[in-house]
Amino acid sequence: MSEKDTSNWTPSADMAEFQKVLRSSKNIIAVCGAGLSAASGIPTFRGAGGLWRKYEAMSLATPETEAFAENPSLVWQFYHYRREKARAAEPNAAHKALAVFSIPSYRKVIAPDAGFTIITQNVDGLSVKAMNQVLQKEGDPRPTGIATLLEMHGRIFDVNCTMRLCKHVEYNTSSPICAALAGTENAVEAGTIDAEIPKDKLPRCSKCNALARPGVVWFGEQPKYMPEIDKLVDAADLCLVIGTSSTVYPAAGYAAEVSDHGGKVAVFNLERSDGDGEADFLFLGPCEKTLPEALGLVKLN
Repeated sequence: MSEKDTSNWTPSADMAEFQKVLRSSKNIIAVCGAGLSAASGIPTFRGAGGLWRKYEAMSLATPETEAFAENPSLVWQFYHYRREKARAAEPNAAHKALAVFSIPSYRKVIAPDAGFTIITQNVDGLSVKAMNQVLQKEGDPRPTGIATLLEMHGRIFDVNCTMRLCKHVEYNTSSPICAALAGTENAVEAGTIDAEIPKDKLPRCSKCNALARPGVVWFGEQPKYMPEIDKLVDAADLCLVIGTSSTVYPAAGYAAEVSDHGGKVAVFNLERSDGDGEADFLFLGPCEKTLPEALGLVKLN
C-alpha cells in the first residue's frame, strides 16, 4: 500500500502542472490497458458493454488445464473474434502519442532527460503498429534511444503449440486462422456461441500438428518480461496509467509501487477507477484526447 494519505486526496487535473513534472522526469513508464484501444474499436473488458459482462472470464481465459482443456472450441471462437477485431483496427491518437513520445528527437523537447518504456497489457498489437507507422513516416527504422515496448500479456496473433515437447510459437495473422472458425465472430458478437467445433478442425501447430492455443497470457499464468518490468517500476519517477481499471495484477500495483518510492502518478481514464487513490494527476475523458494534450502532441489524429 502507498504511504500517501488518500482519505481526503483529490488528484490534480492541471495539465500545465503535469507537464512541469513530465519535463523534469528521468524514468517514465506508461502502463496501458484496454481503454487505450477502445477508440480503435477494440472492446474493453470491465466497463459498460465490456466483454467480461457478456462472457465469463474464467470460461475463456484460463490455461490448457482449465477452460481451454474443457472447451477449446469455445475459447478459439472467442479469440478468433478478437483476432478479427484487431486485424480491422487502426491505432488511435493515444497510441500515436505514445509512439511519437517514444522517439528521442521528439521526447527531448518535452522531457529532455527522460527514458521511456511502454508496458502494455493489451494483446491487439496496436501499440506496435503505431510505433511502426511513426518510424516509417520518420524514415528511420530504429533510432538510437527509442523507447522499449513490452507486451506483458502476449500477442493475439501468436499461435502456441500445446505439446510440451514442441512448444512452437508462430506469428500468424491469417483470417480466418482455420476454415472452421470462419464466420464464428458473428456469434461471439451476438453473445450466442454454441457450436462445437471438433478439435481436429481447430488451429494446429504448423510444426508438429498438435492442437494450438492463442498466444496470450491467461489468468493464472506468468506475464512476460517480469524481471525487466520490476526493475523499470523500481526506477520510475513518473508512471502514466492509461486506460486501465487497475484490477488485474501485477500491473494494477505498479502505480502504488512508484508512488511508494516517491514517484508521481498520472491516470488517464474515461471514468474513475481503483487506481485513482495513487494518482497525483487524474485526467478523465477519452485518452485519445487527453493523452496527446498532456504530452504536448495535440495535432495527432
